[in-house]
This record gives sequence, structure tokens and C-alpha cells, in this order.
Amino acid sequence: MVNRFILNEVSYFGPGARRRLPDEMKRLGLHKALVVTDKDLIKFGVADKVLDVLRESEIPFEVFSEIKPNPTVSNVKDGVEAFASSGADMIVAIGGGSSIDTAKAVGIITNNPEFADVVSLEGTADTKKKSVPIIALPTTAGTAAEVTINYVITDEVNQKKMVCVDPNDIPMVALVDAELMYTLPKSLTASTGMDALTHAIEGLITKGAWEMSDMFEIKAIEMISRYLETAVNEPDNEEARNGMAVAQYIAGMAFSNVGLGVVHGMAHPLGAIFDIPHGVANALLLPVVMEYNAPAALEKYKEIAKAMGVCKPEMNLNEAADAAVKAVKDLAIRVGIPQHLTELGIQESDLERLAKAAFEDVCTPGNPREVSQEIIYELYKKAL
Repeated sequence: MVNRFILNEVSYFGPGARRRLPDEMKRLGLHKALVVTDKDLIKFGVADKVLDVLRESEIPFEVFSEIKPNPTVSNVKDGVEAFASSGADMIVAIGGGSSIDTAKAVGIITNNPEFADVVSLEGTADTKKKSVPIIALPTTAGTAAEVTINYVITDEVNQKKMVCVDPNDIPMVALVDAELMYTLPKSLTASTGMDALTHAIEGLITKGAWEMSDMFEIKAIEMISRYLETAVNEPDNEEARNGMAVAQYIAGMAFSNVGLGVVHGMAHPLGAIFDIPHGVANALLLPVVMEYNAPAALEKYKEIAKAMGVCKPEMNLNEAADAAVKAVKDLAIRVGIPQHLTELGIQESDLERLAKAAFEDVCTPGNPREVSQEIIYELYKKAL
């Protein structure tokens, strides 16, 4: 069997990494940027930490910030128009998954205009040309969008999250600067951190996992277990913030190349139909789905328990698996994640629609244990 592994051309890590932006633009022969970010990052001065680097280096740029938390087809189309009219030759994406995913779609469509309808990008679109050069600067420690070949756009007409997988969309450069994350609210630190943990756990047990991906995912689980709670409770803690920034990237390196599972399959329709934040949906569903998947991944659950520091020598595989599930649930509770879908406004009458959409989601086939629409319905019901 041949396994593929795709990563950025170059990445920088550590507080202040954003200051490498002008050097990388110069190295790549780029001259003007369309900055893709969101209004809140502008409002709270986070984007300015990057824009000031461009200003100091006298690099021209324009800003596109018409992006929703769950970016839509319309957002992407507006972004394509903004890029075309800007005269830019590259994109600087500042933000979480919403901004970076939008940037990926804009960059792909600009160089592959036959996909201008956006919806034709769903799944594994046969694009011919690489994206417009993207330099990505994440402001959350969760999605790892800066290192993945995936992006998610909401089809607002059909109330559906489209998962797009395309090696041509990966940002050319990632600048993972923890200083861009210091002002992240506690709730967002928690939900994006649990999103990263979901990536690591699903990436570890997905059908496509192999030795190289396992190595990264286990390390990511270990680091998230060590740093997340501190990052939530001590937002200015440099070690914890940088630890989470690196951990989520490590998780992304692997899951981008091997796939995910039914936690993401179930989380996507919650976001598309009810606009529930992706990290919250993942975090709430993760322990429920882990319990279901345990019989298909006992050896790897023991590795999860070890990475989270809850595996005792006398434990058998089933006991270690139970400890892993409990450790994940306990961490979610400690960082303030809601524990029931009813807390998010979901009713039992919604579950059939959600289960159908989740069963059809592109992430679901990667689950280590087979699921049906009926099983997914019962998993949602358990989380209700």
C-alpha cells in the first residue's frame, strides 16, 4: 500500500513568527496581498498585529473581511471578486478555519475558474492548477487549516457543509504565532482546543491511519492534554498558548492526510443547519462516539490513555479504553464544553434530519467501526 503525505512548503513556529511574513513574500516573489480575515479580528486588534508587519515593510495590501463563522458559498464568491479587483498576487489568511478555509476556496477558484459556482468543489474536485499563493496565520489553536488540504464551506441554499479535499489548496507557508492567540476568549480557546483533540483522536483511529500519522496524533493528544486547560484558564501563559498552537498543527499534519470519522460527520450538519460552532459540536460528540468506536480500536485507545496520563499498568485493554473516554469527557467538562445537544437548542425532532446528513458526510466512511443512519440517530439521541 502506498501512503501519501502532503505538508506546507515551509512553516514557522513560535511567538513572533508573523514577522517572517515579508521575508517569505520576498522569497516567493510576491508583491501585494489580499488579506482575508474576519471583522472581529479587525475589531479586537488581532489582525493589526499582522497588518502592522506589512505596513512596516511597506507591502501593499487590501482587506476582505466579509466572512461568517461558518463561511458560505456567497462569502467565497465575494472573496473571488475582491481578489480579482485588488490587483493582489497572493493571499494572507489571518484567522481560524473560517478565514483560512475561505482563502483556500478563493485561491482555488481564482486559478481554476471552471469551479466558480463553488458547490462543484465539494469532495475531491479535479482542479488542475495550484491555488493562488497563500500564507496562513492561524489565530486559534484548533482547526489546523494552515496545514491541511481540506476546507469546509457551507452551501446555504441546501443547508449543507461541503467538505472539500484538494492538495492544490494547501497554504504555501504557515506562520504559527502564539501571540495571535493571547486574546482568544476562554470559550473559544476551549472549543477550538477540543476540536484539535477530536482531530488527533479521529485521525489516530480512522481507517486510513498508519505509522507516520499515528506518531503525530499521539504526540498531539499528549500536548493538548498537557496544555489546553492552562491555555483556557491562563490566557497569557506563553508556554501553554505556544504548546496548543504547535499541538493543533501536529494533529492537522496527520488527519489531513489520513481522514477523520463520524464525529466530524455528525458535527458538520449541526453547523450547517443550526450554525453551532464546529469545535463545540465536535467536543460534545467526541466522548459519545468514542464509546461506540472502542471495540474497533482498543489498542489505540490504550495509546490515548497513555498520552493523557490515565493508563495504569494493571489495566486491560477495555479498562484503558474506558479511562481514555473518561479522560476526554472530564477535560471537556473542565474547560466548559456543553454536555447535551439540548443545551444548544437541538430537539429530538431534529435528529432524523441530522442523522441523514451525517451518514452522507464525506468524513463518515473513515470511521473505524461501521455505522448506519440508524446508528448515527442513536448516537445523536445519546448526546441529546
